[in-house]
Amino acid sequence: MQGFTIAGCSHYFGSDFMEKGMKVKLEKEPDNEYDKEAIQVKVKGLGKIGYVANSPFTVKGESMSAGRLYDKIGDKAKGKVVFVVDGGVVCMIVNTGVDKNLNIIDSELQ
Repeated sequence: MQGFTIAGCSHYFGSDFMEKGMKVKLEKEPDNEYDKEAIQVKVKGLGKIGYVANSPFTVKGESMSAGRLYDKIGDKAKGKVVFVVDGGVVCMIVNTGVDKNLNIIDSELQ
């Protein structure tokens, strides 16, 4: 599965409370005035905690940027925290929110 970095946590609740294994929800935000490929990250009980990083300065390691991830997930997807590092939280996608049957059909057509 694909990895991504949560950026901008300092604008919300910080990242001190985040820990390995924590579940996060991804939700596309197509009406974001700054980034048409914005994907917000939410935690149950808190709401928005940041965004999927979309800049070479905020994407950590081999993580995918929001732009690279945007077309690989549905309007909503699920992730899990892998580790917390300075300046970002690295997660993995655990559910793309895309119907698996559609993926099979798409791959057969190509």
